[in-house]
Amino acid sequence: MTIAISLKVNDGVVLASDSATTVIGRMRESDSPAILNIYNNANKIFNLHKGSPIGAITWGAGSIGPASISTLVKDLRAQMADHSSRWKIDFKGYTVKHVADTFRQFFVEKYVAAFAQWPEKPALGFIIAGYSTGDEMAEEYRIDFLNGECGPPSLLRPPHDSGLTWNGEPEAITRLVLGFGSGLVSVLKENFGLTDEQINATMSVIAKSLQAPFVVPPMPIQDAIDLAEFLVDATIKYKRFDIGHQTVGGPIEVAAITKHEQFKWVRRKHYYQSDLNPSVIHNAEEDS
Repeated sequence: MTIAISLKVNDGVVLASDSATTVIGRMRESDSPAILNIYNNANKIFNLHKGSPIGAITWGAGSIGPASISTLVKDLRAQMADHSSRWKIDFKGYTVKHVADTFRQFFVEKYVAAFAQWPEKPALGFIIAGYSTGDEMAEEYRIDFLNGECGPPSLLRPPHDSGLTWNGEPEAITRLVLGFGSGLVSVLKENFGLTDEQINATMSVIAKSLQAPFVVPPMPIQDAIDLAEFLVDATIKYKRFDIGHQTVGGPIEVAAITKHEQFKWVRRKHYYQSDLNPSVIHNAEEDS
């Protein structure tokens, strides 16, 4: 599992995530599916083109077939920069929506081929965020694979709006930001006998009354970075003390996308040392 955050303010978009990935499977054919291991070094944030203000974040399934989501995104990134590829993007003049459409189609083909015979298909999600060529404000497009289906990318919010979106394991941030747990709807229905219409009206009032106004449009990008990092850290610590496996954890990664500075890493893990791989580090930091 994971926590994946997209936080948009006037100055740009911040992407933040943990690094945990959960392996679910069977030790024996007769066993029910169970958590076999949790690894804490998965990559979930991606620069989609060197020198362009556009990136992506993922949650849900960690792989498609034998390839990790990270490897597949990097495969697509290379092909989007290759003018002979069917996935090519002209990054001298592009829209975030066009990149999101291309991203979706690439992953639909991989997903369908890998999971065609699976009776229960895994959930997978992405947010493609950044600036279209010449635009003043950033955009965020969401791509969801649910029950084996994937509709077109959806715009998270109008370009001039700011806000916070979190995906993966939402409980900690839901309680902190919205002021109530995800089980409140069930409590209202089972203990107070409210109808769906009454519950919707009640939840609307509760949300408006309790929501913490953390995201303010003119917030400087550094403060947006600090907030996103805090929310990932809070989720990791919440899962540490929650009942069950700690399925959110590992190093926190953060990237900021702004109009003039483009995609910049703020916090990032490496599995290699710079003194052992000076040229590799140089290329990786710019291209990954």
